Amino acid sequence: MRRRSQLYVPGNNLRMIEKAATLEADSLIFDLEDAVPPEQKVETQAAIAGRIAERDWGTREVCVRINALATAEGPGDVAAVARAGRVQTLVVPKAEEDLSPLARKVGKGLLPIIETVRGLARIEDVVRSEGVVGVTYGAGDFAVSVGGTIAAYARNPYVKTRIAVAAAAYGVDAIDQVHFDLTDVEAFRAEALESKALGYVGKQVVHPQQVALANAIFSPDPAEVAWAREVARAYEAAARTGKGAVRVHDQLVDAVHYRWAQRVLERAG
Repeated sequence: MRRRSQLYVPGNNLRMIEKAATLEADSLIFDLEDAVPPEQKVETQAAIAGRIAERDWGTREVCVRINALATAEGPGDVAAVARAGRVQTLVVPKAEEDLSPLARKVGKGLLPIIETVRGLARIEDVVRSEGVVGVTYGAGDFAVSVGGTIAAYARNPYVKTRIAVAAAAYGVDAIDQVHFDLTDVEAFRAEALESKALGYVGKQVVHPQQVALANAIFSPDPAEVAWAREVARAYEAAARTGKGAVRVHDQLVDAVHYRWAQRVLERAG
């Protein structure tokens, strides 16, 4: 399943829910947490399963972001979403521990959000939990947790690399965080390209206008695919003659480059 773009949709906004069915996001995340004001949370919780069931979502991954499990609303959200057959994945904010009991309870995939210092410190416990299909992070809450600034943690190389490495170690998708400045397209592009270079496979987005750009950036680059094919062909030809390395356009290509090429070609389909 591709998760190039994961669009947040307020669970209490019927107009935006309708529009979401027409968009090309790989995943739709119906939000019961930050997008819903406190006075509407109970109503939205009760209605979300029906709102999702009433519409045709095609092949899109349908997700629901619940409120944190430790909140008053969290358990009710879990119960409501567990009954929603079309929902495939629960997005779990402020994940800090083994989520296997939750996965067994709901029978759905889980996508935890690392948003606290404890969550990052215990990220292996989180991502190796049963049912986890991906992991993302939230710089705002993380900055509050650690006592720093959002700007410092939005593109923090340690945090981003730690999450990408943990995701790769346990075979789940690393998804980049949201970019809240809707007017700065180039900053969105730079952030996404940086994340892709670290091994992220997609980006969470908060506006329909960001979907197409995320899809484009996290799709295989034609030039990269062409180079991967050339590397693979040259290395395989060299291997048949007993060579472990070969020169391709003045670059030395050996087994590690061949493995990289195979991975690119696998993603390209």
